[in-house]
Amino acid sequence: MTAPVTGPVRRRLTVRGTVQGVGFRPYVHRLAADLALAGFVSNTASGVLIEVEGPPDGVDRFCDRLARQPPPLAAVTGIGLEDVPATGATDPFTIRPTDHAPGRT
Repeated sequence: MTAPVTGPVRRRLTVRGTVQGVGFRPYVHRLAADLALAGFVSNTASGVLIEVEGPPDGVDRFCDRLARQPPPLAAVTGIGLEDVPATGATDPFTIRPTDHAPGRT
């Protein structure tokens, strides 16, 4: 039996679909702030990149709400999830500038 994770976790999400120009980043920011999570959201050439960090239950709730309750004008066609090492981030969640570098997701 695996012991439950008690420290902070970090998850990277790549969101595809109609998620740019529809208020998606401000929605993600509000959701993360409501759950007191750290991390960032940014537009990329292929969609939206999110990294979120905090208590496991908060990160799970964030991912669940994002998948089940996207903003009204968004049309999410896919969400990739990847657990990445926690950084110990405690700064407030931020909206980063758009990154249109080729090959970045």
